[in-house]
Amino acid sequence: MKISENTSVSMPVKNMLMIIAGVVAGVFAYTELTSRLVSLETSRELFENDLLKKSEQVPVDQEQHFLLEDLYKSVEKMEKTQEMNMTNKVNIEFLNSQLEKALADIENLKDNVRENGKAY
Repeated sequence: MKISENTSVSMPVKNMLMIIAGVVAGVFAYTELTSRLVSLETSRELFENDLLKKSEQVPVDQEQHFLLEDLYKSVEKMEKTQEMNMTNKVNIEFLNSQLEKALADIENLKDNVRENGKAY
């Protein structure tokens, strides 16, 4: 079989239209896929740039960070002081009850001395 520039090919129009439609669909799918990839790459680049900008601390951010650290330290000191005060309250209540008991015992002793003094 000899193939040259003048060789003719006979094909039904239906088949030719299907081939053309297939090529058009392939080109359309390729363009959509390329467009989607470009969109995703662009959004990734923008996201990375935003992260880089946010990671750079300006002096105001650093100052706020230092203030927060100082506040946490102050809160910890206050918590320790409050715990000590609670312990002191318990000790004071215990000593108060002991003092009341001692005063009651002293009054009993005074009453006993008075009674003994009257008996003489």
